[in-house]
Amino acid sequence: MLRIAPQDEDVSDREPMLRFANPSFVLRFAARAVPIFGALAALLLAAGLYLVFFVAPADYQQGETVRIMYIHVPAAWLALFAYMVMASSALGTLVWRHPVADAAQKSAAPLGAMFAF
Repeated sequence: MLRIAPQDEDVSDREPMLRFANPSFVLRFAARAVPIFGALAALLLAAGLYLVFFVAPADYQQGETVRIMYIHVPAAWLALFAYMVMASSALGTLVWRHPVADAAQKSAAPLGAMFAF
C-alpha cells in the first residue's frame, strides 16, 4: 500500500540520503566541503610526492625509472573513475532528468581528461 507522508513530516527525516537530491542542499554542502577536501588533497599530495621521491627505494633492475608507476597508475585509475562518474551521471540525467546529475557529469569531464593526459 502506498504511504503518503503527512504535510508536517519531512522526507529527508526518513531518508537522509535524499537531501543530496536537492540542488540547493548540494550547493550549500559543496561550499563548505570543497575547501576542506581541497586542503586535505593538497596535504596528501605533498606527502605522497615526498614518499615517492625521497623515501621509496629505486628498483634493482629498472633503477629510478620505476618511480613513474607511482604517478602514472593512480592517475589512470582516477581518470577511469571520473569517466565512470560521467557514465553514472549521464544515466541519472537521461532517466530522471536530475540537475545535480547533469552538473556532476559536466564537472567530471575535465577531471577525467586531465588525469588521462
